Amino acid sequence: MALIVQKYGGSSVADAAMIRNVAQRVAATKEGGHQVVVVVSAMGDTTDDLIRLAHQITDRPDEREMDLLLSTGETISITLLAMALRSLGQKAISLTGAQAGIQTDAAHSRARIQAVDPRRILRELRHGHIVIVAGFQGTTPGMDITTLGRGGSDTTAVALAAGLKAEKCEIYTDVEGVYTADPRLVPQARPIKKIHYEEMLELASRGAKVMHPRAVELGAVYNIPILVASSFSSAPGTLIYGGTLMEIRNKVTAIAHDPDVAKITVLGVPDRPGIAAAIFGPLAKAGMNVDCIVQNASIEKTTDLTFTVAQSDLEKAMTLVDPLAKEIGARGLVSDSQLAKVSIVGTGMQNAPGYAARMFQTLYEAGINIELITTSEIRITCIIARDKMELAVRSLHRAFELETAET
Repeated sequence: MALIVQKYGGSSVADAAMIRNVAQRVAATKEGGHQVVVVVSAMGDTTDDLIRLAHQITDRPDEREMDLLLSTGETISITLLAMALRSLGQKAISLTGAQAGIQTDAAHSRARIQAVDPRRILRELRHGHIVIVAGFQGTTPGMDITTLGRGGSDTTAVALAAGLKAEKCEIYTDVEGVYTADPRLVPQARPIKKIHYEEMLELASRGAKVMHPRAVELGAVYNIPILVASSFSSAPGTLIYGGTLMEIRNKVTAIAHDPDVAKITVLGVPDRPGIAAAIFGPLAKAGMNVDCIVQNASIEKTTDLTFTVAQSDLEKAMTLVDPLAKEIGARGLVSDSQLAKVSIVGTGMQNAPGYAARMFQTLYEAGINIELITTSEIRITCIIARDKMELAVRSLHRAFELETAET
């Protein structure tokens, strides 16, 4: 009897009919002879609605109280799914993150899972229950409720799969798996049958919303196979897994994009030790992720330092960096909030030349200017104007022949 962890996103449990549909899918897995742990997100737009409600009360809601408020969305979902399963004759029990043993740090709204105590879940499984766990939430050592940030239910599911030593983790959503590009932008995009952890991590980190990067990272660390599939169809989905391939026929696996990009340039920075630490240290303490960093060659002992943050973090980042720029004697500070990034990703790129050249030529032929470039062994990312993003994704998908590639 295999233990399987399944996760259903907000779009899969958006109303009563969809919750009953999920219950039938879960019941079928149980009747197939498996033990089942189910992680669910809040229904539809519940989290957004709760955020709006809080901001109608105050412009600056307390982070602790906000986490407690947002955690109620998942609590509603798990109880309704438990009721639906019981109506089908299944034994089911719902557990909050705290009851399920999800232990986190105290970073409200962006907490990280520190440990999973599986004893309660295992006890319920031994009693024959389908266990339904609230995603996106956990508890601190002081028993305060925390939330894991956007996409946190994916992380909850993979963490539970690791803690319970499950056979696999199945992520059900409103798409039929991972595609060679976002099919809303590229109708010719093809579903990918299998993808390695490192490729999926790059795609998720560069804007592919189908999986949260932290969930993929956990899967890789604990070698948990992750299936991404649709809760609305029987399509086979995409398997995210480890291991190596002897030969990779298609060097580029997929195109990722992210419209949430802003650029900050600190002008005339004195070229001396400690300047970068002075700028980026406060940003790190504020929980902001700095992505692409470029420093020009020093001229007359000054340089320009450019970096990107999420567009949603720009105002806060500028507030932090402006006094620092003045303190270190920089000449000025400028920003651009109308940017996006496009990336080509594939493990085969690391041992094959010419991919950067083809990417740059493709963008040039489409009339797209490149603002910044950042790379890894299996990824090339270009920062471009946001209004050129869709054209860039379509052009790159066509240039690397992904519409006909074997996936």
